[in-house]
Amino acid sequence: MAGVRKLARVVRHQGLHRLIFALILFCLLSMAYLAYHVSAGPKIKEAPVPLPLGDCVATSVVGGGQRTPLFLPSQVSQRRHSARTADTSRTEPVVLLFVESIYSQLGQEIVAILESSRFHYRTEIAPGKGDMPPLAWRGRGRYTLIVYENLLKYVNLDSWNRQLLDKYCQDYGVGIIGFYRANENSPSSAQLRGFPLFLRSNLPLWDYKVNPAAPLLYITKPNELEPGPLPADNWTIFLSNHSTYEPVLLASPRPAEPNQLPTHSHQQRALLATVMQDLGLHDGIQRVFFGGSLSFWLHKLLFVDAVGYLTGRRLSLSLDRFLLVDVDDIFVGKEGTRMKVADVEALLHTQNKLRSLVPNFTFNLGFSGKFFHTGTDEEDEGDDTLLRHRQEFWWFPHMWSHMQPHLFHNVSVLAEQMRLNRQFAQEHGIPTDMGYAVAPHHSGVYPVHSQLYEAWKSVWVIKVTSTEEYPHLRPARYRRGFIHNGIQVLPRQTCGLFTHTIFYKDYPGGPQELDKSIRGGELFLTVLLNPVSIFMTHLSNYGNDRLGLYTFESLVRFVQCWTHLRLQTLPPVRLAQKYFQIFPDERDPLWQNPCHDKRHKDIWSKEKTCDRLPKFLVIGPQKTGTTALHSFLGLHPAITSSFPSPITFEEVQFFSGPNYQRVISAGPSSPAALLSLHRPAWRPGAYSSHLERWLHHYQPTDFWNFLHYYLLLIVVLIMVMFHPSRVFLSGYYREQNVELLRMLKRLGQPLPIWLRDELHNASWS
Repeated sequence: MAGVRKLARVVRHQGLHRLIFALILFCLLSMAYLAYHVSAGPKIKEAPVPLPLGDCVATSVVGGGQRTPLFLPSQVSQRRHSARTADTSRTEPVVLLFVESIYSQLGQEIVAILESSRFHYRTEIAPGKGDMPPLAWRGRGRYTLIVYENLLKYVNLDSWNRQLLDKYCQDYGVGIIGFYRANENSPSSAQLRGFPLFLRSNLPLWDYKVNPAAPLLYITKPNELEPGPLPADNWTIFLSNHSTYEPVLLASPRPAEPNQLPTHSHQQRALLATVMQDLGLHDGIQRVFFGGSLSFWLHKLLFVDAVGYLTGRRLSLSLDRFLLVDVDDIFVGKEGTRMKVADVEALLHTQNKLRSLVPNFTFNLGFSGKFFHTGTDEEDEGDDTLLRHRQEFWWFPHMWSHMQPHLFHNVSVLAEQMRLNRQFAQEHGIPTDMGYAVAPHHSGVYPVHSQLYEAWKSVWVIKVTSTEEYPHLRPARYRRGFIHNGIQVLPRQTCGLFTHTIFYKDYPGGPQELDKSIRGGELFLTVLLNPVSIFMTHLSNYGNDRLGLYTFESLVRFVQCWTHLRLQTLPPVRLAQKYFQIFPDERDPLWQNPCHDKRHKDIWSKEKTCDRLPKFLVIGPQKTGTTALHSFLGLHPAITSSFPSPITFEEVQFFSGPNYQRVISAGPSSPAALLSLHRPAWRPGAYSSHLERWLHHYQPTDFWNFLHYYLLLIVVLIMVMFHPSRVFLSGYYREQNVELLRMLKRLGQPLPIWLRDELHNASWS
């Protein structure tokens, strides 16, 4: 009986082994079957990373696939005229711009280029008859260049004003730029009145090429053919046999069908000039005519060259351009957006390629150590790869936990966060000697949070930072630098890449919008019009589709295809030195009211309040009635003035004393303040000149009511003087009063009674 039970146990044990063996065999066969079908099935391919712009295209395809030059050298004028070099030394470096209205699009585009280049200008509504502004004063020209938004307003001037303007241009070596924009009512062909020059309008054009013989070329590189249609169908072209004219931009008539290209290499299409340079051989005045607006990117580039050429390079930037590409938020990105090993390798590869085009090019990486190794396994390997190649890059600190500094009012708390980030850098061998830092979201840089500057200096020995917020984010052309508490603040530029722009096909507005920005659009113009550009990008722009690499390699190649600009990269401290060598006037900051900009108010310390700021200011030099005005205003029961000082009396001395460097938040706590500008640059009585400068920064409504009463007070003081003094002052301020009259009319403001009476009673010589 016992033997039977033992035999049964053995059988059951063997059956269990067989069952386990069968299960294992089944699993292996299932896995093999699955592997076979997965490998044999259709592959799911990742979208390819977009390739950057390649080398410049120099040829076009003709019938049979043969590639031949579209424009033969014999077709392009090789005449090198000995054009008279502009001598504008007897003029002020100011552009006089005649516009159709203050709201016209082309006028605003011209102003944007002049302001971006930091060129001084004056805008006037183009006169029909009369009202030509004074052009010279005491043997010196007021303007070094004249620009007409509408060329016909210049051509059709009445004979008196036309002779007056042409004589001024001839005597002072001043050139003229004019734009001719055709519309549905424009004649198809006409002669430009008073010129041996003919027009043909409303033409569609195809392909374009810059004439290498055009004397005005400086930045523009006469590249080979750029194939394809020009935007819009209302181009104007210029025709002339006179030796004074040299084509600048050439194009061909657009064929009826896009595929109607020459079928034989000997067939050549006519070349038409859309931009024409007048060398001054006809009447002694050099001009440049544009057969369209500035909506075409190449017109913007040629306009910049035309301004430089016609002013004898007085209004021209050098060919040097300094670029720095910051990569913010290293280690900070969320899972799925960070860099992997292949992305880091691509970053290194592109950096090496760009160094062959841009000397010393190096990506500048901003890190927050708290977020190291917080991605997926692949992304954590990417973090490790970055650190293995840490010596290949430049590095700068954010905050340890990427916090906004303006939320912390204690310097020691900010310093402790910075020490954690510095400790992380030291433990991982990250270089910490660049002297550069960037605050998350630009918090605390501007508006100034003094605790941030103190902590930066004590922990990192920071000498340079950058922000896009000074004086405001928009418009970008107004961004400037300044120095505060020994730290140099440089303007930072956006490039169309943000934390959410990680896929080429999903770029806002479509990928063509990014390409348009690179190829002659906003990003290209940023490099063209700014000697120093610090670009803000993010970690996520270098993973996924690697749009950061695509953007900057394409941008550099496009710039080098079409310009003679010399691109180079400098480390931040040297870059700041270069910036303030170019723009020394920007060292002192121009404080704005943080309460007038929502972005500034959001990153302003909560311990500060808008209620502490004065409601209005009274500003003026000595002996101009400010003390009297202060006394009169003090009589009003609703006005409280600044507290008197035993040294400066009623004056705050905010601009000329140490208070200015304590920033706007430490200003007077009264609702009104009297300030004095004890500076030699102020010329008493020259109100129109000074107010023109104010209007570049402040809207007229900000001080208009005050202006009426203030000027009235000053003129009353003048009127009570002896008659000989009054006669002298009337003559002395004659030009300024006329300019003030023009400015008030331009702004649509009523004339003060005193100004009307003064101009009516004055006896002009």
